Amino acid sequence: MSATFAGKRVAITGAAGGIGQTLCRLFGGEGAFIVALDKSDKVLGLVESLAAEGIAAKAAVVDIGSAEAVAAAFASSGDIDILVNNAGYSHHPTLAQTDPAAWQSEMNGNLGGAHACAHAVLPGMVSRHSGSIVNVGSVNALHALGDPAYSAAKAGMIALTKALAMEYGRYGIRANIVLPGTVRSPLWDERAKKDPKVLETLQRWYPLGRIVDPIEVARVVAFLASDAASAVTGAAIPVDCGLTAGNIVMSRELTLEDF
Repeated sequence: MSATFAGKRVAITGAAGGIGQTLCRLFGGEGAFIVALDKSDKVLGLVESLAAEGIAAKAAVVDIGSAEAVAAAFASSGDIDILVNNAGYSHHPTLAQTDPAAWQSEMNGNLGGAHACAHAVLPGMVSRHSGSIVNVGSVNALHALGDPAYSAAKAGMIALTKALAMEYGRYGIRANIVLPGTVRSPLWDERAKKDPKVLETLQRWYPLGRIVDPIEVARVVAFLASDAASAVTGAAIPVDCGLTAGNIVMSRELTLEDF
């Protein structure tokens, strides 16, 4: 087993989701102790599965939208060396469907939650003069792709990441953010059952001709959290199969070429 993160305590929010579970297994497989946080009690079963795989972990059922709950969860989780702010959600695909309460809920559950978690771990990182925070954002932070409240929150996470990098770099703390495109998950599998061509439609927009696998996001997160990225901080890195490189569908139509 690789020991890239041996002795490290890694907190991962949204741990019970597709990317979250992959993150837990990747970091845990490289020697880290995992603090798995999720608002779903499915995280309890996840930790049991991790233990069966030889990965040391503890679970915390917590809604990161509550700063008080976050503070309590981290108070009993020990010193955190690496924080991965992976949790996020969207339930309102258009502005017309987003009333002020919905807007506030999604801003708080995404951006507010990331801040609450960072706020909880920073004092310990400062005292140890080391630490890494990796936020999981979205390509929605860069382009209007629907889900406006979620997108605004993810854009805010880029600003939060840069602020963390600027203010806490002198303490040896690094902060970076990855911006996934469409990630293969049970959600898309369910949508494919209703519309078998949904992934085919999506893939037209991606230069690599496919969507992202959770492990591809996890690998970039792990790189940014590792000593291999010791000089990287304040970076926003798309993990999107080329989606943000340009509009390939428009390019094909303008040039009348199938490239």
